[in-house]
Amino acid sequence: MRLPALGLRIKLALVTLVLLALPWAGYNYVREMERFLLEGQEQALLSTARAVATALHDRPGLMRARPTRDDDLRREAEEELRLLAAERGETLPPEDAAIIDREESASRREIAEVAEILKGVERTTSRIWVVTRDLRVLALAGSLKREGAAAEETFTQRALGWLIPRPNEDFDDAIADDVLANGREIAGALQGRPGLRLRNTPDGKAVVISAAHPIWNGDEVAGAVVVEESTNPILSVRSLALERLVVVTLAAFAVAAAVLIWFATRISTRIRRLRDEAETAIDARGRIANLVTGQNAGDEIGDLSRSFSAMLGKLSQHHAYLESMASRLSHELRTPIAVVRSSLENLKLAPADGRVYIERAEEGLRRLGTILTRMSEATRLEQGLASVERERFDLAAVVAGCVEGYRLAYPGKRFDLRRPQEKAMTQGSPDLAAQLLDKLVANAVDFSVGEEPVLIALALADGHAELSVENRGPILPEAMRGKLFDSMVSVRGERSREGKSEPHLGLGLYVARLIAEFHGGGIRAENLPSGAGVAVTASFRSA
Repeated sequence: MRLPALGLRIKLALVTLVLLALPWAGYNYVREMERFLLEGQEQALLSTARAVATALHDRPGLMRARPTRDDDLRREAEEELRLLAAERGETLPPEDAAIIDREESASRREIAEVAEILKGVERTTSRIWVVTRDLRVLALAGSLKREGAAAEETFTQRALGWLIPRPNEDFDDAIADDVLANGREIAGALQGRPGLRLRNTPDGKAVVISAAHPIWNGDEVAGAVVVEESTNPILSVRSLALERLVVVTLAAFAVAAAVLIWFATRISTRIRRLRDEAETAIDARGRIANLVTGQNAGDEIGDLSRSFSAMLGKLSQHHAYLESMASRLSHELRTPIAVVRSSLENLKLAPADGRVYIERAEEGLRRLGTILTRMSEATRLEQGLASVERERFDLAAVVAGCVEGYRLAYPGKRFDLRRPQEKAMTQGSPDLAAQLLDKLVANAVDFSVGEEPVLIALALADGHAELSVENRGPILPEAMRGKLFDSMVSVRGERSREGKSEPHLGLGLYVARLIAEFHGGGIRAENLPSGAGVAVTASFRSA
């Protein structure tokens, strides 16, 4: 099944779909940026954990201090640590009163120093644990929720909320039951290996990055520092970047679509106008008009319009040629037909010898035969050129032989010959070359006036042999220079030679052009610099 034809505007609209590669590339860039930011956040948390652990290295007194805060969250964390120890088969010492009294009797200086460290590690967007070797939560500071993050949403954020969800701080930051039991990073840190882990909050509304680093006391692990932070800041940056990407993409698509629709409408309007003019360029009477649309435009439509106008101009010339051919044939045939008719009528009425009328009738028939022969000469030549065998010959010798013949054929006219001393070798047919020279000489003799000779010159230049025929007489009209070598074009009327009227159909120079092109050259006609005559020059490619 053949698909329906698509208009120019639809095709350009389909081309705009290529712009979808831009938001796709932008989305991938945002995702890559998010990945880099997450990696940076993980390294920052691990660095924070390392810094806090470094402050607690080789300080057993600090690690024995009692926590400065005794809240539900710390007790919940300690309970989870105890469950983790039970699963690992370890037994934690009970917190009896004697242990508590012994810890409370530690120096005030160590307790104050612990308080200062805990105060220094508290951050608004991070939660930090300090866990001892026996899985006691020595410190639990900070919060996973950002303060003041719930800003008022803009119209764009509300409109794109279904497509690009924004993170919020309304999530449960409580310690889940399996955080410590399955805490690979904590277990690894207590064994001396720093670790990272991503986990979801209990309600699944946020993702938390957890980094743990061991605290060393000599060659033994005294505890671990755990730093936690949600990925909401990075997700906020990602959402903001995606929102801007969507807005910019929609704006770019809207502008590009508007520009392309305007451009396609303008082009299609010009093309339709050109089509309408082309359809009406030839009226019912066969008259041809030039196109106007895009004539002065410098784009492809202007080139197309000018090409159409040039084609119509050639068609108009051909139309004029057909009209002139009909009038020329009518003019050329009317005289011999009238001679034959009048001779036959006189022959009927003549009481005596009618030999004179018979001779006149034969002369009319001869002229009719000449017209028909000349009309078919160009056609036969065009068909025969394809089968002519080419040979290498001396054009100078052919020209010299022809000039001797012209002096006998035109005894009342003088001929001058200029030719090079060396041979002028060319590839083609010597008979056709002689026929070309015959046409040029016959044309020069017809237009020659006075006693000035007809000059025939042969010269060699730039790989070509140029054969020119000059005559003194009327100059060539400027309007005829481009069409003189077309078929059925002539600038002369009837001329008499030796008292006989010869028909001229304007085919001689057309035949000469065909022969010159067959020999790899061309032909041209120009007025002499003195303005006293015309020179016709044919070129032949040298062999």
